[in-house]
Amino acid sequence: MEPASAAPVGSRDDRAAPRTFHITTFGCQMNDHDSERLAGALTADGLVATPDLESADVVVFNTCCIRENADNKFYGHLGNLKSLRQSRPDMQIAVGGCLAQMDRERIRQRAPHVDVVFGTHNLGRAPELLRRAARSGPVVEILDEPLPVTDPTAAGQQASALAAVRDLPYAAWVTIQTGCNNSCAFCIVPSVRGGEVSRPVDDLVAEVQTLAGRGVTEVTLLGQNVNSYGRDLTRRRPLFAQLLRAVGAVEGVRRVRFTSPHPKDLRPETIAAMAETDQVCNHLHLPLQSGSDATLVAMRRGYTAERYLARLSEARAAIPDLAVTTDLIVGFPGETEGDFERTLEVAAEVAYDSAYTFVFSPRPGTRAAAMVDRFVPAEIAAERMERLRMVVERSALACHRARIGRIEEVVVEGWSKRDPSVMTGRTSQNKLVHFEPTAGAPIPAGAYADVVVTDAARHHLSGDLLAVTARPSHRVRIPVSAG
Repeated sequence: MEPASAAPVGSRDDRAAPRTFHITTFGCQMNDHDSERLAGALTADGLVATPDLESADVVVFNTCCIRENADNKFYGHLGNLKSLRQSRPDMQIAVGGCLAQMDRERIRQRAPHVDVVFGTHNLGRAPELLRRAARSGPVVEILDEPLPVTDPTAAGQQASALAAVRDLPYAAWVTIQTGCNNSCAFCIVPSVRGGEVSRPVDDLVAEVQTLAGRGVTEVTLLGQNVNSYGRDLTRRRPLFAQLLRAVGAVEGVRRVRFTSPHPKDLRPETIAAMAETDQVCNHLHLPLQSGSDATLVAMRRGYTAERYLARLSEARAAIPDLAVTTDLIVGFPGETEGDFERTLEVAAEVAYDSAYTFVFSPRPGTRAAAMVDRFVPAEIAAERMERLRMVVERSALACHRARIGRIEEVVVEGWSKRDPSVMTGRTSQNKLVHFEPTAGAPIPAGAYADVVVTDAARHHLSGDLLAVTARPSHRVRIPVSAG
């Protein structure tokens, strides 16, 4: 513990300006939100965020280890900082997150210029660790499990309890659960995030109420397996369905999203809560991973393709106009051509609105990584990936074309990064829509607008603006100028 008189990380004796920090994030939405929490901790300690990595006094990497490509990308970035660190001895480099949790001492061995290594359970301690490193040299602190929620000292340690500096003033992620109790053969998340730890319903509703009071209208509930939310808190089930209804009832909240559910735990009560709560978006991301029962058994997924399709059929029957997206892995160890063709068949039958498709990436310590003698040759996996991509994109285009002529309510996100002449918005189904604002009257981000769809592509819709239906009420607005 640091003494109470210890100077904050952001203080400087030689100049008036506070120290600056830059965070680079790899990976999923959970990591994105962890970075918001990390930014909150650093800001509270006196630092100021900067978009310029090279000029930052503190550079933080929030890492991912789901796939090998993320590892390589991070180590490449870290290596590029070596010369900059040598030229700026007062600069500090910190590495946190999932890869840090997994690699631990290996990061310092590969990159001695790193000052601080921390894991997934102690994001809130980053300012203290930076102070310690500045005073005594490099620090590696990895906790093997999160502090218990009942621990009165835990509030400042857990990422889910830290104040966040959010990127979007009108939309917010809310972590409802950390960790995972499943044992999928390909997944390293339980090893680096630990077992499931849920936040109490009342705490979550209070957080959403605070966010809504600040003008947030769209909330995304985050967890590794949101369907199992609350099982560590009470035997009364299903708590996630109750949470959906409670968050949807918060005044000011117009949209509620969640990610990610597990097919084996998708219950009728959750489907009913989605159907009966107007604020819950008509979008279900339901990871299939494979359409082959043999592969699903090898993956330890806990369901069959038939059960998956049955649950999805129930959801579509209860929720009209439901958009369905998924995750699919190609080339899992032992996957035969027949197994893969079954995946193609299920993907075509479901007709996904979109899908995240990946070639299997062995992760150290997982069961699948040990199946070396059953690895699918890279060239076969690549060819299968291309065939799957064609099936998914064909269904995505068909889903989008079916929306031509419809009026969609979108939340305005701002100017398009690719075409500064148009603005972008997102529908309840999580579909991106491009549209032109009224001449000379750009719409502030966070506003809601009606757009009639006039054209469709595989990854977005295009339309004409009809009317702005609601103006944003958040205090800080995203710039609306095209520049």
